[in-house]
Amino acid sequence: MSKLVSILKATIVGLGLLVVPVLPVAAAELPKPTGDVVLTVTGKITNTNAPGKAEFDRAMLINLGMSELKTSHSWAEGVTAFEGVLAGKLLDYVGATGAKIKAAAVNDYAIELESAELRKVPVLFAMKMNGADLRLRDRGPIWIVYPRDTYPEFKDEKHNFKWIWQLKSLDVH
Repeated sequence: MSKLVSILKATIVGLGLLVVPVLPVAAAELPKPTGDVVLTVTGKITNTNAPGKAEFDRAMLINLGMSELKTSHSWAEGVTAFEGVLAGKLLDYVGATGAKIKAAAVNDYAIELESAELRKVPVLFAMKMNGADLRLRDRGPIWIVYPRDTYPEFKDEKHNFKWIWQLKSLDVH
């Protein structure tokens, strides 16, 4: 009888192990914003804080860790110091799995970005320029900034169109 019980236990454990890989990986529940939402990420993401999306207030983005990028750009003379969240870090945080990202601004200007490019180079979702918070009237609260001086290939017109200011949303697909 004990041999039969041992066989049954082994069979049940074995069947249980077969079922485990079929279960989906649980998505992480991100903290919810307590301030005004400044960025919404939708689409192919695994980590959310609202149905089908991840919403961020300014403090949440800052808590991801700020990086600095000094670079020239087409809208000012000389080099400007930007501070913000690295795009790749934000994409990893929300569990973005898509190859493309539609970035849209407050005025509904939108452009498609490559997820691989945003992860490969230090593209910044800037929230500060020369030490001052970016406000809506000066291209904020978030401005996508490319490291033009470190990567000369970003000094072309194609990449100028990717410098979206007043960024409001990212749709990963």
